[in-house]
Amino acid sequence: MRPTASLDLFDIKILLHLQREGRCSNVDLSAAIGLSESPCLLRTKRLQDTAVIRGYRAEVALEKLGSHVVVFSEVTISSHRPRDFRKFEAGVGKYQEIVECYNVSGGYDYLLKIVAPSITWFQALMDRLLDDEIGIEKFASRIVLREPLDRRGYPLNTIATGKPSWD
Repeated sequence: MRPTASLDLFDIKILLHLQREGRCSNVDLSAAIGLSESPCLLRTKRLQDTAVIRGYRAEVALEKLGSHVVVFSEVTISSHRPRDFRKFEAGVGKYQEIVECYNVSGGYDYLLKIVAPSITWFQALMDRLLDDEIGIEKFASRIVLREPLDRRGYPLNTIATGKPSWD
Protein backbone atom coordinates (compact mmCIF):
# COMPACT_ATOMS: atom_id res chain seq x y z
CA MET A 1 0.00 0.00 0.00
CA ARG A 2 1.38 3.37 -0.96
CA PRO A 3 1.33 6.21 1.57
CA THR A 4 -1.34 8.85 1.04
CA ALA A 5 0.92 11.61 2.32
CA SER A 6 4.54 12.34 1.46
CA LEU A 7 6.41 12.40 4.75
CA ASP A 8 10.04 13.13 5.43
CA LEU A 9 12.21 12.53 8.50
CA PHE A 10 11.02 15.70 10.28
CA ASP A 11 7.37 14.73 9.76
CA ILE A 12 8.07 11.31 11.27
CA LYS A 13 9.89 12.94 14.20
CA ILE A 14 6.88 15.22 14.78
CA LEU A 15 4.51 12.26 14.75
CA LEU A 16 6.71 10.17 17.04
CA HIS A 17 7.00 12.99 19.55
CA LEU A 18 3.29 13.82 19.47
CA GLN A 19 2.42 10.16 20.05
CA ARG A 20 4.36 10.41 23.32
CA GLU A 21 3.60 14.02 24.27
CA GLY A 22 0.38 15.12 22.57
CA ARG A 23 0.00 18.22 24.74
CA CYS A 24 3.47 19.65 24.16
CA SER A 25 3.76 23.20 22.91
CA ASN A 26 5.12 23.99 19.48
CA VAL A 27 8.22 25.44 21.21
CA ASP A 28 8.85 22.13 23.00
CA LEU A 29 8.06 20.12 19.86
CA SER A 30 10.42 22.13 17.68
CA ALA A 31 13.23 21.77 20.26
CA ALA A 32 12.62 18.03 20.56
CA ILE A 33 12.86 17.37 16.83
CA GLY A 34 15.57 19.92 16.00
CA LEU A 35 13.57 22.23 13.74
CA SER A 36 12.82 25.91 14.21
CA GLU A 37 9.37 26.87 15.50
CA SER A 38 7.77 28.29 12.36
CA PRO A 39 8.51 25.34 10.02
CA CYS A 40 7.59 22.95 12.82
CA LEU A 41 4.20 24.62 13.24
CA LEU A 42 3.59 24.60 9.47
CA ARG A 43 4.43 20.91 9.26
CA THR A 44 2.20 20.05 12.23
CA LYS A 45 -0.68 22.02 10.68
CA ARG A 46 -0.16 20.20 7.36
CA LEU A 47 -0.22 16.85 9.15
CA GLN A 48 -3.49 17.88 10.80
CA ASP A 49 -5.01 19.31 7.61
CA THR A 50 -4.23 16.14 5.65
CA ALA A 51 -5.66 14.01 8.50
CA VAL A 52 -2.38 12.21 9.13
CA ILE A 53 -2.96 13.49 12.67
CA ARG A 54 -6.60 12.65 13.36
CA GLY A 55 -6.84 14.23 16.79
CA TYR A 56 -5.55 14.34 20.34
CA ARG A 57 -6.84 12.35 23.30
CA ALA A 58 -6.32 11.99 27.00
CA GLU A 59 -5.16 8.59 28.23
CA VAL A 60 -7.51 7.73 31.08
CA ALA A 61 -6.40 5.42 33.90
CA LEU A 62 -9.52 3.23 34.12
CA GLU A 63 -8.31 1.60 37.34
CA LYS A 64 -8.60 5.02 39.03
CA LEU A 65 -12.30 5.25 38.08
CA GLY A 66 -13.42 1.93 39.50
CA SER A 67 -13.48 -1.74 38.69
CA HIS A 68 -13.87 -2.77 35.08
CA VAL A 69 -13.26 -5.68 32.77
CA VAL A 70 -11.70 -5.73 29.31
CA VAL A 71 -12.94 -8.48 27.00
CA PHE A 72 -12.03 -9.45 23.47
CA SER A 73 -14.88 -11.13 21.62
CA GLU A 74 -14.48 -13.06 18.40
CA VAL A 75 -17.72 -12.78 16.43
CA THR A 76 -18.89 -14.78 13.44
CA ILE A 77 -21.81 -13.38 11.47
CA SER A 78 -24.30 -15.63 9.74
CA SER A 79 -24.18 -14.08 6.27
CA HIS A 80 -21.45 -12.31 4.35
CA ARG A 81 -23.15 -9.92 1.97
CA PRO A 82 -22.02 -6.29 2.14
CA ARG A 83 -25.33 -5.25 3.71
CA ASP A 84 -24.83 -7.88 6.46
CA PHE A 85 -21.44 -6.38 7.35
CA ARG A 86 -22.95 -2.88 7.39
CA LYS A 87 -25.85 -4.05 9.59
CA PHE A 88 -23.48 -5.65 12.10
CA GLU A 89 -21.14 -2.65 12.18
CA ALA A 90 -24.03 -0.21 12.67
CA GLY A 91 -25.40 -2.44 15.42
CA VAL A 92 -22.21 -2.64 17.45
CA GLY A 93 -21.61 1.07 16.90
CA LYS A 94 -24.57 1.83 19.17
CA TYR A 95 -22.80 0.60 22.29
CA GLN A 96 -20.12 2.76 23.91
CA GLU A 97 -18.74 -0.27 25.76
CA ILE A 98 -17.50 -1.60 22.41
CA VAL A 99 -14.39 0.53 22.09
CA GLU A 100 -12.77 -1.19 19.09
CA CYS A 101 -14.14 -3.29 16.25
CA TYR A 102 -12.03 -5.01 13.61
CA ASN A 103 -13.22 -6.94 10.55
CA VAL A 104 -10.62 -9.74 10.37
CA SER A 105 -9.65 -12.72 8.28
CA GLY A 106 -9.48 -16.24 9.64
CA GLY A 107 -11.81 -18.30 11.75
CA TYR A 108 -14.22 -15.50 12.65
CA ASP A 109 -15.37 -12.21 11.10
CA TYR A 110 -14.92 -9.54 13.78
CA LEU A 111 -12.79 -8.92 16.83
CA LEU A 112 -14.39 -6.61 19.38
CA LYS A 113 -12.68 -4.95 22.31
CA ILE A 114 -15.21 -4.34 25.04
CA VAL A 115 -14.72 -2.40 28.28
CA ALA A 116 -17.48 -2.84 30.87
CA PRO A 117 -17.89 -2.28 34.60
CA SER A 118 -18.23 -6.02 35.29
CA ILE A 119 -18.55 -9.50 33.78
CA THR A 120 -22.28 -9.33 34.45
CA TRP A 121 -22.50 -6.07 32.49
CA PHE A 122 -20.50 -7.59 29.66
CA GLN A 123 -22.82 -10.62 29.52
CA ALA A 124 -25.88 -8.36 29.49
CA LEU A 125 -24.33 -6.45 26.59
CA MET A 126 -23.74 -9.66 24.63
CA ASP A 127 -27.31 -10.78 25.32
CA ARG A 128 -28.52 -7.41 24.04
CA LEU A 129 -26.41 -7.75 20.88
CA LEU A 130 -27.93 -11.17 20.24
CA ASP A 131 -31.44 -9.76 20.82
CA ASP A 132 -30.72 -6.92 18.38
CA GLU A 133 -30.57 -9.49 15.56
CA ILE A 134 -27.60 -7.90 13.82
CA GLY A 135 -26.46 -11.18 12.31
CA ILE A 136 -24.37 -12.76 15.06
CA GLU A 137 -24.11 -16.49 14.48
CA LYS A 138 -21.69 -17.18 17.33
CA PHE A 139 -19.14 -15.50 19.53
CA ALA A 140 -16.29 -16.49 21.82
CA SER A 141 -14.90 -14.17 24.44
CA ARG A 142 -11.56 -13.77 26.18
CA ILE A 143 -11.34 -11.85 29.46
CA VAL A 144 -8.14 -9.86 29.87
CA LEU A 145 -6.36 -10.81 33.09
CA ARG A 146 -3.51 -8.30 32.79
CA GLU A 147 -1.85 -6.12 30.18
CA PRO A 148 1.93 -6.72 30.24
CA LEU A 149 2.56 -4.44 27.24
CA ASP A 150 0.71 -1.19 26.64
CA ARG A 151 2.23 0.52 23.63
CA ARG A 152 -0.10 3.31 22.59
CA GLY A 153 1.90 4.61 19.64
CA TYR A 154 2.55 3.08 16.27
CA PRO A 155 5.94 1.89 14.90
CA LEU A 156 6.18 4.90 12.57
CA ASN A 157 9.84 4.47 11.63
CA THR A 158 9.21 0.90 10.53
CA ILE A 159 6.09 1.81 8.56
CA ALA A 160 7.68 4.87 6.92
CA THR A 161 10.97 3.22 6.01
CA GLY A 162 9.91 -0.40 5.56
CA LYS A 163 12.89 -1.45 7.72
CA PRO A 164 12.35 -3.77 10.67
CA SER A 165 12.96 -2.47 14.19
CA TRP A 166 15.21 -5.42 15.03
CA ASP A 167 17.96 -4.52 12.54
